[in-house]
Amino acid sequence: MAGKDNTELKNQLATKATNGAVAGDNFHALLKRMQPQIEKALPKHISGDRMARVALTAYNSNPKLKECDSMSILAAVLISSQLGLEINTPLGQAYIIPYGKQAQFQIGYKGLLDLAYRSGEYQVIYAMEVYENDEFDYEYGLDPFIKHKPNRQPQGEPVYYYAVYRTKNGGSNFRVWSREKVNDHAKKYSQAVRKGWTSPWKTDFDSMAKKTVLKDLMKYAPMSIELAQQISNDSMVGTGVNTEGEVQTEYIDIEVVSRYEETTERGQAEDTNANSELFDDEAGA
Repeated sequence: MAGKDNTELKNQLATKATNGAVAGDNFHALLKRMQPQIEKALPKHISGDRMARVALTAYNSNPKLKECDSMSILAAVLISSQLGLEINTPLGQAYIIPYGKQAQFQIGYKGLLDLAYRSGEYQVIYAMEVYENDEFDYEYGLDPFIKHKPNRQPQGEPVYYYAVYRTKNGGSNFRVWSREKVNDHAKKYSQAVRKGWTSPWKTDFDSMAKKTVLKDLMKYAPMSIELAQQISNDSMVGTGVNTEGEVQTEYIDIEVVSRYEETTERGQAEDTNANSELFDDEAGA
């Protein structure tokens, strides 16, 4: 039944598609048609009208999204609505990222924090950068500790990033990554970094680094089933949406995709979109 709904919705709402892209007015119609489902998914602090405006702004401001399958874009909008996170805004909560012909949903650093606090599990949870002239020390093992006293006038670039949490029942943990480790991670998993394209790793490196170490920490953190399910939506691509607003998703390993695309490009006479904007995934974090 879900497959039939997908087919009908695609036929009705993507009739103006050309090479996988949809016209702006057609995407607006898609959002309008699905607005009842979007409103049903949204928490009280976000209105359906606002989410629709945010989604349309994200779509219109990124030409690469217009080349993506309309259903994958809609799926990303619905996932963000279900999580109550705004997409592609200065809040940095979540993003719709174009990868070839598919749109991928990604949670931002601030979105992760928002979901964690909303779960009611944590008394404190955050990530922070450490500058070279800060007082900083940590140790793992049987008696782990972390101590950070920021300097009033930070110097240079951050040298470490760390994430910590304390649960309401008193449990705590932390993770520390060096700047070098973060850079190695970005080069391994980000096609944009390897090719020098504009991406959040270039425009907002610290936020991406803090998200990476926070996700690493949360692998070992106590989480409710609901929070775990919410975080599992990160880096998902929607493969379809039925008329009830239910999203079918799959996880895309960006490292594998990047290797495939690089192999393909080497066999082509021309490089494809050397100056295009491509945002990054954190598949391994």
